[in-house]
Amino acid sequence: MQENFSWARLWGLFIKEFTQFRRDRSTFAMIISLPIVQLLLFGYAINTNPRHLPAALVNMDRGQFSRTLIHGLQNTEYFNFKFFPASEQAAEKEMMTHQVLFSLHIPPNFSRQLVRGEHPAALLEVDGTDPVSVAYAVAASNGLMNSVFQYDLNGIVKQAPTTAPAQLIVHTRYNPAGITQYNIVPGLLGTILTMTFVMVAAMALTREKERGTLETLLATPLRPLEVIMGKATPFVIVGYLQIFIILLIARWFFNVPLVGSSVLLLVLSLPFILANLAVGITVSTLARSQLEASQLSIFFFLPSMLLSGFAFPFRGMPIWAQWLANALPLTHFINIVRGIMLKGVTFTDTWVDVWPMLVFMGVMLAIALKRYRRTLD
Repeated sequence: MQENFSWARLWGLFIKEFTQFRRDRSTFAMIISLPIVQLLLFGYAINTNPRHLPAALVNMDRGQFSRTLIHGLQNTEYFNFKFFPASEQAAEKEMMTHQVLFSLHIPPNFSRQLVRGEHPAALLEVDGTDPVSVAYAVAASNGLMNSVFQYDLNGIVKQAPTTAPAQLIVHTRYNPAGITQYNIVPGLLGTILTMTFVMVAAMALTREKERGTLETLLATPLRPLEVIMGKATPFVIVGYLQIFIILLIARWFFNVPLVGSSVLLLVLSLPFILANLAVGITVSTLARSQLEASQLSIFFFLPSMLLSGFAFPFRGMPIWAQWLANALPLTHFINIVRGIMLKGVTFTDTWVDVWPMLVFMGVMLAIALKRYRRTLD
């Protein structure tokens, strides 16, 4: 005979589950801290309308009206002229290494031609690898020439009301059509590799710990470094298989160009793979279960994805968030992938992103080796 529903039994089960949940302090801490981390990242670090973007200035005029043009662009609050290369080649180098997003070129005799009514032209080059970052700045520069010289030209020269005294030619480079896939697909390469090697590797090693197969290695003469290398090699092979698949899909389905060297891209992918794999191994030494390993992995994967510039403009984040993002390998790897695929950069151009990734890889491999040695002990 089926018994009646009992509120007393339900209350007892509720107390039991709540007590068990309270004793699992690590899970409780993650449930509380994860929303806080997400709120802080989305609330403070994410900004889809970045301002004060770094720009290079090549001013060959040095006249009054060239200074007026520079101040007019700065007054839009989107341009921050902080680099002053001596030539157009040096300015191109700054853009190739993603130090600047804009490069303003003012030709000689710009001010003299403007006074004579000859309608001179200045060139504003734009890094189009991330269209979202520069869209508002380009929109703010459109039509600037119609009003920026109105006070300086008063009493000097008379222009037709509907004619701008000068031109500002905007030239978007690397992705002139502003195709979103050119920005998203290369970024997905680093994001997928991060998710694979941090989350999957951590859960796979933790699963061996739960099943007890990891303890069998204690009876072998294998050293911790040998064990890590043996377990890491299959993941590295899988990682390169993922790279080939993503590059093929990017080329044949989304028509994303590969301007640079594919060999260079494969070579520079190795330190990124090893760095994330070391993070996964370290997480596996901290986690007691696969669920805990996946939760710990989110604490690394989530900031990496949000702060790397993959989903949101990197330059729109505050300085503290940019410093944090520069400490993560995904930020630099996305710059490398976009630079090779869209700009055709060489190894020298990528070094600004290679060395932080190598440092992170070395630190994480040392931590993983030390933590794994401690686990074996």
